[in-house]
Amino acid sequence: MDVIFGNLDLWGEALGNTLVLFFAGGALAMVIGVLVGAMRVAPVPIARGVGTVYVNLVRNTPLTLVFFFFIFGYPQLGLPKVDPTVLGIFALGIYTATYVAEVIRAGINTVPTGQAEAARAIGLPFGQVMTLVVLPQAFRSVVPPMMSVFIALLKNTTVAAGFSVVELGAVRSYMSERGENALVVLLWVAVIFVALVMLLSWLQRYLENKWRIAR
Repeated sequence: MDVIFGNLDLWGEALGNTLVLFFAGGALAMVIGVLVGAMRVAPVPIARGVGTVYVNLVRNTPLTLVFFFFIFGYPQLGLPKVDPTVLGIFALGIYTATYVAEVIRAGINTVPTGQAEAARAIGLPFGQVMTLVVLPQAFRSVVPPMMSVFIALLKNTTVAAGFSVVELGAVRSYMSERGENALVVLLWVAVIFVALVMLLSWLQRYLENKWRIAR
């Protein structure tokens, strides 16, 4: 326990940055992912094409390269300087959005086509058909796969350790400089991640039970 209590400043900063990367990156991924997922099933060919290109291009690019572009490529564009943590949020959000989009698309496909046809028959435009009829039903069916995406996002935050972001994945190197046992530090990092994943699993069960009753 001395590894924890003797270095609370570093553990606090690392855990805080990990949670910031997770929540902010997850929020960005949800916004972009829902939009792209809707584009993937839109009746407009251009929208479907743009959504397909985005998903296939970004999803097939290693996350490390996405980070590399934001951390090292962004400054070359002559834009205002941004903290590496913020750039990490964009990298994680844009990358994870591709998986969110595919989960949303799969959920949309589980909704009977008669639901959308009935909504269009009463004069609702595509946007209202999606937001009022299709997506609320789709979200209920995608809770397990969506939570798997967010668990992967949580673990992917460790990639930021290689790009000057102080988070849990970078704790070992900082602790080694303070003379701490690297193996013990890694074990504590693993314990923290297991605890966070268990919280996400509990949230998944809660949402499944809640929405099952709502049906």
